[in-house]
Amino acid sequence: MQQPSQAPEAPAAGTVADAPPGNWVDTLAPAFTRPYLRLSRADRPIGTWLLLIPCFWAVALAALADPEGYRPLDLWIVLGCSVGAFLMRGAGCTWNDITDRDFDAAVARTRSRPIPSGQVTAKGAAVWMVAQALLASLILFSFNLTAILLGIASLALVCIYPFAKRFTWWPQAFLGLAFNWGALLAWAAHTGSLSWAPVALYGAGIAWTLFYDTIYAHQDKEDDALIGVRSTARLFGRNTGKWLMVFMVIATLLMTLAVLLAVLPQGSILQLLIALAGVWGFGAHMTWQLAQLDTEDTGRCLRLFRSNRDAGLIPALFLATAALL
Repeated sequence: MQQPSQAPEAPAAGTVADAPPGNWVDTLAPAFTRPYLRLSRADRPIGTWLLLIPCFWAVALAALADPEGYRPLDLWIVLGCSVGAFLMRGAGCTWNDITDRDFDAAVARTRSRPIPSGQVTAKGAAVWMVAQALLASLILFSFNLTAILLGIASLALVCIYPFAKRFTWWPQAFLGLAFNWGALLAWAAHTGSLSWAPVALYGAGIAWTLFYDTIYAHQDKEDDALIGVRSTARLFGRNTGKWLMVFMVIATLLMTLAVLLAVLPQGSILQLLIALAGVWGFGAHMTWQLAQLDTEDTGRCLRLFRSNRDAGLIPALFLATAALL
């Protein structure tokens, strides 16, 4: 049996063990800000990308479904969602670290995080969390009422997610519900309402999150078993590849359905083909990940997890291009 991964002790500067070496927080940020930026995972931007990409999908898909195409407001929606994703991902990660501080102290990969390593107190982290959420709310309140209400509703998912691993083997599903909420919010910010197309897109994002976060969770499965933390990685075990294939197929089919629902009523064949090409590229990237996967190689799991930024940007690029036509 593979032994739990042993991360080196965090150096005096407080570098987090699983952050990319030489990241901007460790090298450029003022020293007094580093523990708080690490709480926000600013040294690991992949989470911000994975939270933001469904917003990109939704804005482009909404423009595809709109007879007017893109609207001037869409530029602000994209910019607002980009800053909001950074802030809310930071607030969510801070909340996660507050609730998981005892678990993090018992896991090799996470014990160097700011709270268990003593860089920040739980009270200080709570103040930082509220500050980030308040800044994000300023952006949210610039959108229409439907989008505002959806943004407020998402807080329930953000609050519940850190506890999911304590009561279900499917915490990745709760992460999917929270991380892909932007597909609904960004669509509503453009249209002022919801329809079946963004719901299908939201479902595709949830299946995608189950795909990539199961890969991510395989890094910690040994330590998680020792401390009683549940995950789909532990639940699926040697059958992980089969389950990931199911999630890949569901994500691809639901995104295809979202495109069909958005484009067929009034879009052109060329727009449909370009949009679907992005969906197929998305599926192809996940197929490549499955071919590369070794769940016992934690380094490879992390690399494949991070590669999902590129997987998600493929349909975003094609959808955005199709909406310009």
